[in-house]
Amino acid sequence: MLSIPVAAEGAPVRVAEFLAECPISHRLPDDPIVLPNLPGASHSHDFFGNHSTNARTTQQSLEGSTGNCNPAADISSYWVPTLYRDNTAIAPTGVTFYYLGEGVNNPAAIQPTPYGLKIVAGNAKAAGDADSIARWSCLHAGHVNPSKNFVQCPAGTMLETYLDFPQCWDGRNLDSSDHKSHMSYPVAGGCPSSHPVPVPKLRMVLRYPVNGTTAGLRLSSGTGQTMHADFFNVWPRAEMERRVRNCINVVIKCDHNGNHG
Repeated sequence: MLSIPVAAEGAPVRVAEFLAECPISHRLPDDPIVLPNLPGASHSHDFFGNHSTNARTTQQSLEGSTGNCNPAADISSYWVPTLYRDNTAIAPTGVTFYYLGEGVNNPAAIQPTPYGLKIVAGNAKAAGDADSIARWSCLHAGHVNPSKNFVQCPAGTMLETYLDFPQCWDGRNLDSSDHKSHMSYPVAGGCPSSHPVPVPKLRMVLRYPVNGTTAGLRLSSGTGQTMHADFFNVWPRAEMERRVRNCINVVIKCDHNGNHG
């Protein structure tokens, strides 16, 4: 009988990853990246992390506030469109932000996410699958095929969605006029020459207490295909640098505190 080697007790898991779990903090019709200084001008968003985020949010205002993430060091702000069943808002009950070394062939080359970086992922105006990067599936029901729109989940499971943010930075700009041009997705395992700096891949995973029919489900931005997310990075520089060095660059799975073992 062939024996299968097992990792020694206490050995690190060889996955380049650190994470933050941030429950919903508040809900506002604001978007400080796309519609700054215009309170009430956006569709409804659920905000995670920093308690202070609103239409007038700046790097300085985030720095002066606290958040609800585990780890507490992450006072960044994250937000997504609100999910509704008919006209009742449904808050996600599980919200995890993974920082990953996948996506590029050389995780040792990944640099810390720049302080103050703003990133938008997904397409709030998606008209169909072709212009959407949304992904909906069912937690603990892998036999249900994922889709870019809502899926019907069996009883006892939950509706789940995730988005991967672009991870190649142009090396210069913390934002751009369309809030996308300063970032790019990798191509064939590498960052394009226009966006040469690889940073950790940010993956947002949300779980909603929803199953059964998708009738009446909508996002504040429209169909499930319009799922999108925003990120405003104010991880303390030293904390981000330590996690990239100790978890991402050396391909080790770290806990909330950026440690392993």
